[in-house]
Formats: sequence, C-alpha cells, structure tokens
Amino acid sequence: MLNNFALFVVLAVLFSGLTGCGGSKGTSNETASNVVGNANTPAGEPKKSEYPPLASAVAQSDMKNLDGSTSKVADRKGKVLLLNMWATWCGPCRGEMPELVKMQDEHRDKGFEIIGLNTDDGDTKEMVEEFAAEMKLNYTLVWADTAMQNGLLKISNFNGIPQSFVVDRDGNLRGVFRGGGKNEVKKMEELVAKVVAE
Repeated sequence: MLNNFALFVVLAVLFSGLTGCGGSKGTSNETASNVVGNANTPAGEPKKSEYPPLASAVAQSDMKNLDGSTSKVADRKGKVLLLNMWATWCGPCRGEMPELVKMQDEHRDKGFEIIGLNTDDGDTKEMVEEFAAEMKLNYTLVWADTAMQNGLLKISNFNGIPQSFVVDRDGNLRGVFRGGGKNEVKKMEELVAKVVAE
C-alpha cells in the first residue's frame, strides 16, 4: 500500500507539470481559463464596451521582430489577436503549437493574427528561426520586452508558460488562458472563433 501511495505521488507531480512551465503566483483555486467581461458601468454613463481595454503597459510595449524592427500590439488595432507567451525550452508550449498553427490557418483571412511572445531573451534570431522551422510555425514570432511580460503576468496572475491572451478588434481583452492542456486550448479555440466572427 505504501508503494502504491508513493507511486501515486510521483505520478501526480509528473502530470501536474505537463500543462505549464513554471509556477503560479495565485493562491486561489481559479479555473485555468478566464473569459473577461461584464465590467460594471455606473448608471447614466454610456457603456463603451463590456470588456476592459488591454493594459497600456502591454498594448504600447515594444515587441522586437526577428528582423530587428519593433512594433506594438496597438499598431494592430482592427485585428483579433492571440498573444501567446512561450519559450523554446517549454514542453507544454511545444505541445500546443500545432493547434496554434491550425488556428492561424483557419482564421488568417478573417483578420486574425497570433503573436508568439518569446520570453527568453537569450535566444538568438537563428535559434528562433530554426525552432520555427522545426515546429512548422506559421505565425509571427517576436521577443516581448520586460514591461510587456510584467504587464501580462499582472493580468493573468500566473508566472508559468504557455499563457495566451485574446484581444478583440477594438483592443479589448477578451480572454486569458493559463497553461497548455487540451481543455485550455479547446476553450481558447472556441473563444477565438467567436471573437473573429463578431
């Protein structure tokens, strides 16, 4: 019986690491995905949107493109965005990437763009290009600066990767997805399809 219990503990620890790299800052038992909405508006004030705008620290931060140029999330207003934090060494990140590739293919012509935010500034351009070729990635890869990473971690209250953020055409945050398990990716796909169709 003691051996069975020890085996159970070892397996539980192993499987708990399959959905994300790193640990969570949060202490609550929240659901892994969070669809954002229904902000309270005082009576008498016109309602701009039921969704909060993406934090300025994220929308206005510089993202370094592989060609050395920079861009901002705010530059892509009018598109539905999926901001995906990842790293080359993260197994769960690799695990969800084939689904991200399919999502990009399915919605590309409807104004949808995935932006892969590399969180490891030690990776060279050549390393990222080699990784992208190996994984057959078809979406934009950039390096997220520290301000952007900190802004996203503050939103998600989760310090692991992968994690993803859905932003609508008006620049409003529509969903936060922590970890890379199958259920999480399915919920992400459903939300992206809904937001793209609006």
